[in-house]
Amino acid sequence: MDSGFLQQFAQQMINGISLGSIYALIALGYTMIYGILKLINFAHGDIYMLGAYIGYVATTRFGFSFIPAIIVAMIGAALAGMVIERVAYRPMRNAPRIAILITAIGVSFFLENGMILVASPQPRTFPAVFSASVFHIGSLVINSQQVVILVSAIVLMVALTYIVNRTKAGKAMRAVSFDADAARLMGINIDSVISLTFALGSALAAAGGVLVGVYYNSIDPLMGMVPGIKAFVAAVLGGIGIIPGAMMGGIILGVVEALVSGFLSSTFRDAAAFAILIIILLYKPQGLLGENVREKV
Repeated sequence: MDSGFLQQFAQQMINGISLGSIYALIALGYTMIYGILKLINFAHGDIYMLGAYIGYVATTRFGFSFIPAIIVAMIGAALAGMVIERVAYRPMRNAPRIAILITAIGVSFFLENGMILVASPQPRTFPAVFSASVFHIGSLVINSQQVVILVSAIVLMVALTYIVNRTKAGKAMRAVSFDADAARLMGINIDSVISLTFALGSALAAAGGVLVGVYYNSIDPLMGMVPGIKAFVAAVLGGIGIIPGAMMGGIILGVVEALVSGFLSSTFRDAAAFAILIIILLYKPQGLLGENVREKV
């Protein structure tokens, strides 16, 4: 096989893994919230946008470096996620699914237009929070932003896995996800668990927003629309409600987009994401890691 083709393939794989790591961070929020509330939070992509702006303010107004800025963005987005859950979703918890879905879309528009009002619709240039470096591994080229994105994503995913599987709060989250009524009878505060879930999911999305700002050096109030939908595709691809599935789905989606952009055209990268969604819904609607559950009627 042509060595030039292999080199380009490997380079696009590296690009795709970096992009897919960001999709995975956003998809984790979708899948955590769905796992507990069976709610598709379509405002989640705008939480990602909000995190990017909080990181932007932290770096430009307060002079924070990368790590403090991403921590501040995660804390700010976590608080915003808890407020949104308390104000918009909790009163609708027993409402029909379509009403909750419309509420989520309304929250999305509120966040987008609110940011346009506060920050103007003009894109902002995200400051360089660390010096850009280029590493050569053979014929492959990897820049420092890609390394930071991948390392940050891995650290955050490992931390989330530890929280969910090894802590008391994580045990409560898993109990509520399995059977909320039984968890309530066992003394678990359902409202607190749901708030924690929104906080964790929002914090991960905010981290993704800051990483995108660092990588592309540009943010705007509508930046969360398309990545939010693609992260939802990633969550469905891996098996929505399954945390490892969200991680895997994000990486797969990022790699597919990079390969399509590199070997066909960047025009088709969005189409590729939605083609994956159609195919997975047709042939394996429970997702790659989901189980086919039959309901008795």
